[in-house]
Amino acid sequence: MEKKSDSLDPTDRGILQMLQEDAFLTTKELAARLELTTTPVYERVKRLERDGYISRYSALLDRRKIGLSLLVYCDVALKEHNRDFLIRFEESVVGLPEVLECHHITGEYDYVLKVVARDMDDYQRFIKEKLAALENIGRVQSHFVMTEVKNSTVLPV
Repeated sequence: MEKKSDSLDPTDRGILQMLQEDAFLTTKELAARLELTTTPVYERVKRLERDGYISRYSALLDRRKIGLSLLVYCDVALKEHNRDFLIRFEESVVGLPEVLECHHITGEYDYVLKVVARDMDDYQRFIKEKLAALENIGRVQSHFVMTEVKNSTVLPV
């Protein structure tokens, strides 16, 4: 079975790369950089959207400027691991706005969460009132980010 990414040609990859770096680029600007006319570039962008390569466009905010100075990776181990408990945990976590990412992982812990908070007190409230309030939480270990060395949303295409 052929992977979807194998069907991308260099022009498609160029479009994806440029839009990841600046989603405000117009079709005209993309076409000029690719040395193509606007119509085929427009059609390619629409196809990339339709085929799911581009899932959405969004604004990336500076978390510190909006008062979220604390970034934490939070390891979560569940007490029970049957299907219903996993599904309920995942459904609950999706509804927590402080959680930016949730990944089901292998190893000692079951999940790793990427969490933002205003400060340590705010994070403690999140742990006590929201995360620990979820059923089936076994243990939690927090890793506080001291320095962000790299933070990118650009995927290698």
